[in-house]
Amino acid sequence: MDDISLRLTNRENQPDNVEVESWIGEKAFILWKLLQNYIDQNYPGVFTPQWLYGGKKHGWSLRYKKSRSFCTFIPERGRFLVLIVFGAEERAKVEAIRNEISADTLKEYDDARTYHDGKWLVLNFESEKVLADIRLLLNVKRKRVAKTYR
Repeated sequence: MDDISLRLTNRENQPDNVEVESWIGEKAFILWKLLQNYIDQNYPGVFTPQWLYGGKKHGWSLRYKKSRSFCTFIPERGRFLVLIVFGAEERAKVEAIRNEISADTLKEYDDARTYHDGKWLVLNFESEKVLADIRLLLNVKRKRVAKTYR
């Protein structure tokens, strides 16, 4: 681990759960596991999470992808971020559920930059309130296979 970095940047050391928990902290790791469990239970067999190394600047991230990116977990010191990229059709679907998303998440969504490949929303996953928003937004990306959560 690089002690001066916010990110896990040692290319030679792909993180495991022990290192992730140590890096992001116990509270954030509980949320990390809650989101992993949500994806596993609602999209069984769809995704195989893959660790990606983005260089010294971006470090390691855990991507969920089938044919297109679903979401990416970004471990940072003391917290973790979730990246969701929305294409044009998905942005229209988000507009249809705006009233179901919390004000804080909606502000992040509205302020997110739109690039040629979509709107890049990065959320600091700091509470279960954010988990509810992430669930809604992931359901826009892909319909759930299982119906265990809202």
